[in-house]
Amino acid sequence: MLQKVCKRYRIMLGGNGLFYPVVGFASIVLFIYMSFGDVKFGFEEEVELAFVERNGTQFMVDGKAFYINGWNSYWLMVQSVDEYSRPRVREMLKAGAKMGLTVCRTWAFNDGDYNALQSSPGVFNEQAFKALDYVIAEARKHGIRLLLSLVNNLHAYGGKTQYVKWAWQEGVGLSSSNDSFFFDPSIRSYFKNYIKTILTRKNTITGIEYRNDPAIFGWELINEPRCMTDPSGDTLQDWIEEMSAFVKLIDKRHLVTVGLEGFYGPNDPKRLTVNPEDWASRLGSDFIRNSLISNIDFTSVHIYPDHWFHEQVFEDYMKFVSKWMLSHIEDGDKVLNKPVVFSEFGLSDINFTMSERKTMYKTILDISYKSAKKNRSGGGCMVWQFLVGGMQEFSDDFGIIPWEKTPIPSLFIEQSCRLAKVKEWPHKDKSFKQFC
Repeated sequence: MLQKVCKRYRIMLGGNGLFYPVVGFASIVLFIYMSFGDVKFGFEEEVELAFVERNGTQFMVDGKAFYINGWNSYWLMVQSVDEYSRPRVREMLKAGAKMGLTVCRTWAFNDGDYNALQSSPGVFNEQAFKALDYVIAEARKHGIRLLLSLVNNLHAYGGKTQYVKWAWQEGVGLSSSNDSFFFDPSIRSYFKNYIKTILTRKNTITGIEYRNDPAIFGWELINEPRCMTDPSGDTLQDWIEEMSAFVKLIDKRHLVTVGLEGFYGPNDPKRLTVNPEDWASRLGSDFIRNSLISNIDFTSVHIYPDHWFHEQVFEDYMKFVSKWMLSHIEDGDKVLNKPVVFSEFGLSDINFTMSERKTMYKTILDISYKSAKKNRSGGGCMVWQFLVGGMQEFSDDFGIIPWEKTPIPSLFIEQSCRLAKVKEWPHKDKSFKQFC
């Protein structure tokens, strides 16, 4: 979302609602263990992972339905560049595994910024690339899959703005508009080269090319794409078609998504009944049209009611959240025949109480759980964002430190437990189930 302080910073915390009587006590035990315990769970050893596939509206792993209980930690790569901050990444992935979480969404880009992965078009920093190698290898070790985003629509970590600057500086840019990222042939060439370099990278730790690594859940083309200079949506649609086909040309094993926020486009009747406000249909994105592209395997939706509405109360936000989620799950079932992942959600800790935030998070997790229980297209959800201690510079008003004693983290543990009850446990290591 546009007003998330360029998505660079967010922080939040955990919930109490109990799923069955033992979960409350188990959650307390788990938090103590996560903070102080040194029990070996098997995550320390190599974990075998299978590729995630799609069968209609469901994700599949080893022939069984797979529903996501996950989180965002966009900062994993940048924190892996320097030795002093690298332990934070291991700590975060260990914590996610101990909570029974299955997928982490993170950035596989840093364009022209500090410790940039790509310092100029086609010029890569090997130290930063080794940091991304480490993230993938460490996720694999802990049984966590990664949804890797390839570029930012926003300014943070370079984004499409940096690509436009590069083209302009080299005298080949057609326009200084940020949206020329989507239509300038030179910039499209830059980005295709980036995609190819990432997908064919051979991990210096595991020896596995990224395109052959099942620890990668899938590729997200761009975080929250908007092309406001063409509200018809044609420019962004062409870009998605071209880039998704290019990814599939190189990598036929991984799933691909766009990275959408979920807004309905200018010709969709739901723009009037489901979109948060009128502006949402004029951003150049179109949830249904973009998601119908054949090389897009699943679609994404974000949930930030407090940033999308003006002058509404919490009760109205909650009504919107339920309507927003159920509408998109219905689209996945009846129109798209594809899974729908709620890949970002959050409520600010500045203007809302812990109780209100817990209520919204529980509502989102409940709707996601019911989708899994009924084998519907709601493929899971991923909270924004998890952090470890001492990361104030990455913090915002959405972030969560999972082992802090607050009522929200236990909601995600309970979600892992109840998903395990209705679906086979997704982790190769089943030790966490003792907490359920």
